[in-house]
Amino acid sequence: MSEMYDIIVVGAGPVGLFAGYYASLRDAKVLLVEAQDTVGGQVTTLYPDKKIWDVAGLAGETGRHLIDGLLNQTKRFDLPIHTGWRLTNLVKDGQTFELEINQGEEKLQAKSVILATGKGAFEPRRLQVENEAELLSEGLSYSAPDLASFAGQRVAVLGGGDSAVDLAAELADIAKSTHLIHRRDSFRALEQSVKALDDSSVIKKTPFKVDAVKKSGDELLLTLANPKDDGQKEELAVDRLVVQYGFKTAGQAERDWAIDLDWNRAGLLVEDLVKTKQEGLFAVGDLTTYEDHIDLIATGFGQAPAAVNAAIAYYAPELAGPGHSSSLNIK
Repeated sequence: MSEMYDIIVVGAGPVGLFAGYYASLRDAKVLLVEAQDTVGGQVTTLYPDKKIWDVAGLAGETGRHLIDGLLNQTKRFDLPIHTGWRLTNLVKDGQTFELEINQGEEKLQAKSVILATGKGAFEPRRLQVENEAELLSEGLSYSAPDLASFAGQRVAVLGGGDSAVDLAAELADIAKSTHLIHRRDSFRALEQSVKALDDSSVIKKTPFKVDAVKKSGDELLLTLANPKDDGQKEELAVDRLVVQYGFKTAGQAERDWAIDLDWNRAGLLVEDLVKTKQEGLFAVGDLTTYEDHIDLIATGFGQAPAAVNAAIAYYAPELAGPGHSSSLNIK
């Protein structure tokens, strides 16, 4: 029989890491499992050097700094974290849960489970040009994990959301020149991010889309077209092209678990912010959906303690309580 845990947290992105840490504060026997080979989720994979503005107390810190801080918290309690462990089945047996990892390579048991898996595996929304695959080794990319690599280069960023606007503003002080190309006249980023963009040296090209990209020597030649005026076209030469059209996620399709849950296109339905239809099973972060839910790291950070406290109330009602850190016996 496998070892029994009080709480198993599935997913080691920012919210999962914080949930594991808070469970340790509550003195729960907790395990954290992560499908990827590294922790940090999309923050680590996609934008470790991007500044994050919507996490309390860390305004303007990089994603890398955020994940490092969360990991340092977990080390205080030697929280066990297993990477490369993908949850392939989840079954409730009486009052406990059985978790299958990597198609049966590992079997785990827990009194409660907190899902912090985000929206599932993700892939970028791709640039729609015929030679897209060839360009991937010629200057086209869908993320910018190392901003310093853009130093002294001419860069074009495609997109109009937070990721595109923030990346362009960051590159303005690093690249030789930065163009931001968006098919609409206005941007869909946070107001302060748009102000920062306006105050930067970024050259905004709106409303334009990229119709074609051609490799010419060491540079990329972009053909820009105005979607409101078919006759208006321009050419732009750059060294690097970063597409920030967002990501498609696997969503429910990848979670072929035996347990009965309520899903919709937005995610896993929860009540009281974190409770699923199965007692003892909770969900936090971008995985969850409810009326007016917002996919922010800060939202997940608020859900994590609620899920941990609800989990403890489930398997040990005598320990139920708000779990304020100031009232815990922490050394």
